[in-house]
Amino acid sequence: MNIALGTIAFGTAVDERGTFAILDRFAEAGGTMLDTANNYPFWIEGRTGDESELAIGAWLAARGNRDQVFLSTKGGARPTVPGDTTLGSAEGLSAPAVAKAVEGSLRRLGTDHIDVYWTHIEDRSVPFEETLGALNELAVAGKIRSAGASNMPTWRLERARNVSAAHGWLPYTYLQLRHTYLRPRPLTRLPESGHMLATDETLDYVRSEPDLTLWAYNTLMSGAYTRADRPIPEFYDHPGTARRLATLHEVAAELGATPNQVVLAWLLADGYVPIVGVSTMAQLDEAIGATEVKLDDELRARLDEPR
Repeated sequence: MNIALGTIAFGTAVDERGTFAILDRFAEAGGTMLDTANNYPFWIEGRTGDESELAIGAWLAARGNRDQVFLSTKGGARPTVPGDTTLGSAEGLSAPAVAKAVEGSLRRLGTDHIDVYWTHIEDRSVPFEETLGALNELAVAGKIRSAGASNMPTWRLERARNVSAAHGWLPYTYLQLRHTYLRPRPLTRLPESGHMLATDETLDYVRSEPDLTLWAYNTLMSGAYTRADRPIPEFYDHPGTARRLATLHEVAAELGATPNQVVLAWLLADGYVPIVGVSTMAQLDEAIGATEVKLDDELRARLDEPR
């Protein structure tokens, strides 16, 4: 299953029993990829950012299945000031900060290695050589298996990959950005300061680099495709959105699928890894069902035509 399970709610909005049930069902369905971070969900009052990793670590320990899981976590955006719910005191990507962040994640997750370790946000105060050198040292030590860049623009990613190539270091081979079926208005600035949207240039770059895999987050817009109480974000407010939504619902009806499932199938068809955050078993089952939705060339062309 080429879907990654988003785990922000685990250990908080979803208690341990619910977390274990969702993870068990995901694994039974063939899911292996888990996406977390060392700061989920620090922005909620009273939370530290430990919660998601601790919940996953408890499940891995209880099930003894670490070798069957592709574990993904992130560092760089954890607050260094207790109680800070902004990115104002983020730990950053200096070599000491990266090393400390990885050790903390390994401890909370109860593992000796991370399959893909992401730099969560940019830190332009630190040269690429320092951050990438630190990541390479961690790879040599066996603590991380691969590296990913989250919320990084395409030109910076290309520069970073060139730095790694020049030194023979572990390169970024994963990219994580906000991406869904709807198209934002040009020159959109997101209200979430740490988020970055995939652009046409990004997608073209990923297609051109065989060793680079895109993981897409906020794929279902927190339920906005199907829930009346979840409005579509304002930056998608343009005429093309109405046409795109109409086509999405037409295709879903023809296939006997939900709009969410068609969105996920559309992402999967391009080889991207959609991250799906769930808090209920019904949401998880809907996501699992998306792997059975097949889009032929005609349907994909229809979905891609509206602008």
